[in-house]
Amino acid sequence: MIPTILLTSFNLIGSLGLFLYGMKILSDGLQRAAGDNLKRALGYMTRNSFSAVLTGFVVTGIIQSSSASTVMVVSFVNAGLLTLVQAIGVIMGANIGTTVTAWIVSLVGFKFDIAAMAIPCVGIGFIMTFAQRKGRTRDYGEALIGFGLLFLGLKYLSHAIPAPDAATLRFLERLGGYGALSTIAFAAAGALLTMLIHSSSASTAIVITLAVEGVIGFPMAAALVLGCNIGTTIDALLSSIGTKVNARRAAMAHLLFNVLGTIWAILFFKPFLALVDLVTPGAPELAIATHIAMLHTLFNTINTVLLFPFISLFARGIERLVKPGRAEAAAARIAYVAAPLVSSPELNLIAARKEIADMAGLARSMFARFRANLKTPPADLAAELEWFRTEEGYADQMQEELARFLLEVTRQNVSDGTQADIGRMLRVVDELENITDACMSLALVLDRREHKGLKFDADELDELAPYTLLAENFLRFVEENAARPISADELALAADYEQKLDDFRSSLKKKARKRLKAGADVKTELLFIDLVRHVEKIGDYGLSIAESLRELR
Repeated sequence: MIPTILLTSFNLIGSLGLFLYGMKILSDGLQRAAGDNLKRALGYMTRNSFSAVLTGFVVTGIIQSSSASTVMVVSFVNAGLLTLVQAIGVIMGANIGTTVTAWIVSLVGFKFDIAAMAIPCVGIGFIMTFAQRKGRTRDYGEALIGFGLLFLGLKYLSHAIPAPDAATLRFLERLGGYGALSTIAFAAAGALLTMLIHSSSASTAIVITLAVEGVIGFPMAAALVLGCNIGTTIDALLSSIGTKVNARRAAMAHLLFNVLGTIWAILFFKPFLALVDLVTPGAPELAIATHIAMLHTLFNTINTVLLFPFISLFARGIERLVKPGRAEAAAARIAYVAAPLVSSPELNLIAARKEIADMAGLARSMFARFRANLKTPPADLAAELEWFRTEEGYADQMQEELARFLLEVTRQNVSDGTQADIGRMLRVVDELENITDACMSLALVLDRREHKGLKFDADELDELAPYTLLAENFLRFVEENAARPISADELALAADYEQKLDDFRSSLKKKARKRLKAGADVKTELLFIDLVRHVEKIGDYGLSIAESLRELR
């Protein structure tokens, strides 16, 4: 008896492992193959809430993993690429998109000889991976291998589940005889199962297999599927640990969205099952797999339709529920941590570009603060200098973290073009850090001026005003374009900025030398020249950044 139970258990675990491994390879291969299309999807999902829902549905339907989609959403919110409202829309669409797997399993998995289709898929996919060392052919080949392994796992899973005896059926019938309590209990079991295997698609496939083999009836299968929708939120919740408050809110939105949906489905359980029977051809006893797939789709679709009009109100409720911690609110910029790495290199680069743009904004804000201090010295110079040190230290952290993040992306399966883009982005990050260093040096120049009792006269300040304004405008140009490739005309504009700064520097240095010959204070004029030099270096760094942005794909 015990050896039989052990053998059955190992067969179930092995079958499930093969299914999950196939799903992972399928998802990873399709994500890499999608590449630039996922970039466009991100731009589309940010238009409005409807676009976000549609994008979540399409992306999840393609990559066959709502867990992967929602983890991406959490990381995008953490990086500031998506707002909470947009994230909720994507999550709604992802919940509908994940039902595609159930339809594949119900329509293909139990109506054809799976092995006859799965083995050729693995063979063709294997050949495709050798046809191209890197690129989409290899990615699609890996996806095809994953597709084959997924169905082989499903075949072995159906064989591993033993036929139920009369005693087992009577026991399950008694368990299902407690009305709403039974429904809640089976929903909890479905949630637990999905949390353990981290895939609602896999747990739904198990439920369909159990139903097809006659182990459970349709009502019990329906309750288990409702629970699977709650259990799938575990990955988003885990990925939100240690992230910013909005990322944690997105994960909580996913949980509450599915919990609220399960509540209404349990409250109206019998009418809901009747609706499924009405729209699904065939009786549940004869077409139980398609009934379960239809129930999964209807549940997520109705849930989205019910909550979509209140998406903004739902987001505000989440914001009240999940608040920033005291330490997070008090020291939001003490430490910088790059966005979480996801499995798609292209999506990682989208997140990195957004954070590079944030770093460019930091550099511009530091220079703008220097300009304000140049015109009107601050009352508390020590506190002002400490602000510059804090910002410059934060920029150093951004450089280290972004460099680490980008180098980790290079270890993924990236194309030669993506590899080259990463090198250019690393160069941009280094030059931005150089700009913040130059801003720190400018702040120290003003500190020396104050402590040594030196003062620029009105004419000198008037001469510096258009010079520093030109540099700030150049930094604003860099900030606005740091997250995307620039055109040849935009590069020419950057070169014009840099040339004008060079011309200004030469003119200002000549005027300083004339003042020295006329008997002006040597220390003041040397300080003036030092300031001019640091501003001109910012122009050099800005042009270097523009050249890298021009080379980006």
